[in-house]
Amino acid sequence: MDRILLVDDDKSLCELLAEFMESEGFSVEAVHDGEKAVQRALADRFSLVILDVMLPGLGGIEVLKSIRRQSTGPIRMLTARGEEVDRIVGLELGADDYLPKPFNPRELIARIRAILRRGRMESAGEATPGILRIADLVIDPAARHVSANGKTIELTTVEFDLLETLAQAAGTAFSRENLVRQVLKRPFSPFDRSLDVHVSNLRRKIGSYPDGSERIKTVRGVGYILAFPPEETRP
Repeated sequence: MDRILLVDDDKSLCELLAEFMESEGFSVEAVHDGEKAVQRALADRFSLVILDVMLPGLGGIEVLKSIRRQSTGPIRMLTARGEEVDRIVGLELGADDYLPKPFNPRELIARIRAILRRGRMESAGEATPGILRIADLVIDPAARHVSANGKTIELTTVEFDLLETLAQAAGTAFSRENLVRQVLKRPFSPFDRSLDVHVSNLRRKIGSYPDGSERIKTVRGVGYILAFPPEETRP
């Protein structure tokens, strides 16, 4: 059974969400402050952490930073509707996704299942692509391992999925809509900038090619492309 750590200081909301998620087959543990959230997230194995931004004491953003220092497991942020700064900061610090309050519990369940489904497919040993190599960038989908210039790069779940998607068709431009639907698993909205934040984080982590050229390029009016370095072409 998939285990979820629910972090929110609203105990009534936690009870309602826990009851709903448990009725959908999930095991839920709820904590109501930031310090306890960090302790539990790092002490045990959870399939997913659902983290509210507004927490007493150690806030949600600080909790996210603390967890990300030691774990790349999936984290979904809950934010107040309209608090765009919280969403952007959370994504920049490594959150996989966000959901503004108030929200439909069924949408939360759909997002939970989307990311856990990917994990089950990997653990079940379903067919995965072979190792992808673009110059010094090496991506191992089976091990979910990435290295550049021989150095391991720690990526979040969404960052890895985004890089793998781009790498499987390196040299081909992907539309923002395509990437939102394929990687983030949700309907596309032109006002949703979370994909751009994930791309920015990914660019920062994987850096440039040894010759200084950009790995992930913006295709104006379209989206993004994982480019080959100048001396390489598509095999």
